[in-house]
Amino acid sequence: MRVGVFTALLAQFPLDKVLEKLKKLNIDTVELGTGNYPTDPHCKLSMLDNEGELSEFKKKMDGEGFKISALSCHGNPLHPDPAIAKGYQETSRKTVQLAQKLGVPMVIDFSGCPGDSDKAKYPNWVTCPWPPEYLDLLEWQWDKKVTPFWTEHSRFAREHGVKIAIEMHPGFVVYSPETMLKLRAIAGDTVGCNYDPSHMFWQSIDPIAAIRVLGDSIFHVHAKDTQIYEPNLPKSGVLDTKKYTDERNRAWIFRTVGYGHAFGWWKEFISTLRMYGYDYVLSIEHEDSLMSPDEGLTKASEFLNQIIIREQPGSAWWV
Repeated sequence: MRVGVFTALLAQFPLDKVLEKLKKLNIDTVELGTGNYPTDPHCKLSMLDNEGELSEFKKKMDGEGFKISALSCHGNPLHPDPAIAKGYQETSRKTVQLAQKLGVPMVIDFSGCPGDSDKAKYPNWVTCPWPPEYLDLLEWQWDKKVTPFWTEHSRFAREHGVKIAIEMHPGFVVYSPETMLKLRAIAGDTVGCNYDPSHMFWQSIDPIAAIRVLGDSIFHVHAKDTQIYEPNLPKSGVLDTKKYTDERNRAWIFRTVGYGHAFGWWKEFISTLRMYGYDYVLSIEHEDSLMSPDEGLTKASEFLNQIIIREQPGSAWWV
């Protein structure tokens, strides 16, 4: 297992500067965004149509000794606005194609969320079974939108030798281990999850226990923490819609690893991942509003590198 970084947190820096920073932190594995919600100028889809640019990019990554754990294109491919959905879907397909060309084993995405009809303008996330029309809507979403898209997109990824790792995220149809496994049963084993424990914490799902539920469906892991503020919880509950920067009044906020849960918790989390066969990467994702990207990245890498012992060159950690 290795420590890596989702480089969206360093999007303001050119690639050379990013790699320089990461080397100083003893990190040589990166997750690169290609578009949709993450904006990351370090991996451009234009390389698909420019062999010279593609060759130069490969040469740079290889020359600096860096590996790419995944390409990320988190978006909403099921958006009810056809034009918006088409944009997300095209980016996802091109990201799969680019991953194949770069020899990257997987692409990270969101499951998406449809609206309440073919005429809807905005996504509609169902969170309760009553009144009964909500269950009717949920059935329609999965039957008419989720299943057709993900059956086809997983086939497309499989034909290109690439896996799709879905990040379980509230607001989309896949947000829990149960919904993740439901999608996998539909789309096949080309689809698994990008496991971010921070999203489990605030839903009151034990991230360690959830590993036992997810098993071999875990393809990729984000290293991100969550801190729960108990005094605010009775007021807003976990479905807190206040801005992430309103830290004093929220029931929870995202934190750098170690600032929501202690060292011992993370050791058990990583040990349980290993127990269930995961031996890939812990990709640091920085969304801690109380720390700058530099501070959060430095502290997260120092924290995780105390737990993860780096393998020697040539060891078989790669998928």
